[in-house]
Amino acid sequence: MKMASFASTECFLPLYQSRLAPAHYQQNGTSAILHLNCKSKKSLSFSSSSSFSTQGTSLCYAVERKERSLFAQTAAVRHLMGSVTRTQGLRFAVVVARFNEIITKQLLEGALSTFKNYSVSEENVDVVWVPGSFEIGVVAERLGKSQKYHAILCIGAVIRGDTSHYDAVANSAASGVLSAGLNSGVPCIFGVLTCEDMEQALNRAGGKSGNKGSETALTAIEMASLFEHHLK
Repeated sequence: MKMASFASTECFLPLYQSRLAPAHYQQNGTSAILHLNCKSKKSLSFSSSSSFSTQGTSLCYAVERKERSLFAQTAAVRHLMGSVTRTQGLRFAVVVARFNEIITKQLLEGALSTFKNYSVSEENVDVVWVPGSFEIGVVAERLGKSQKYHAILCIGAVIRGDTSHYDAVANSAASGVLSAGLNSGVPCIFGVLTCEDMEQALNRAGGKSGNKGSETALTAIEMASLFEHHLK
C-alpha cells in the first residue's frame, strides 16, 4: 500500500516544539517511518503498521505528564446563582387573572404563603388583578418598566374548552409574559396554568400535584436575587 506524501517534514506538534527537534520522514520499500528527534538524543518512530521503536535508554514521549497538565490549566470558573434566602429588600408584583378565579385565588394564596415563609415582607408585595390571562403580559411589562420591582409573578388559568379559543389565549399569555420580561429587563415568571380540564387545574392549585403558585413564587425569588446580586 502506498503512503501519502507529506507536504512538509516539520513536526505537527507546535505545543511541544521546545521539547522536540525537527521531524523527518523516511520511506523504505512499502513501509514509512516518521521520526521525532528529541533534544535529549532519543527518538520516537512511528511506522505505517502502527508499531514504534525507541533509541537510547528511555522513550521520549511527545506529550509528557507535565505538558499534559497544561490542558487542565484554566481560569477559575464562576457559578452565579440566585438565592431563595437572600430576600431582604426585594420587591415583587403579582399579576393575577380573575377568569377562573376559583383556581387563580388558590394559586395566589400559595404564592403569598411562600413569600411569607421565605421572609419577604407583605409591604414588598403588590397584587394587581386583570380580567384574564390574555391581559397579563401588557400589565407585567408596565410594572417591570416602572423599576419598582425585582420580579413579576404572572398567575392565571386557561382551561381547554370546545373551541380553539384555548390555544389562542394560552399562546398569547406565554408570549406576552416572555415579551414583558425581555422588554422591561425585569424577570417575569410564567405561572399561568394551561390544563385540559378543571380537575387538572384543581390538582395544580393546591391538590395532589401541589400548588404551582408556590413554585412560581420560589422561581421569582431566585431570579430576583440573581439579578439583584449578580447581574446588575
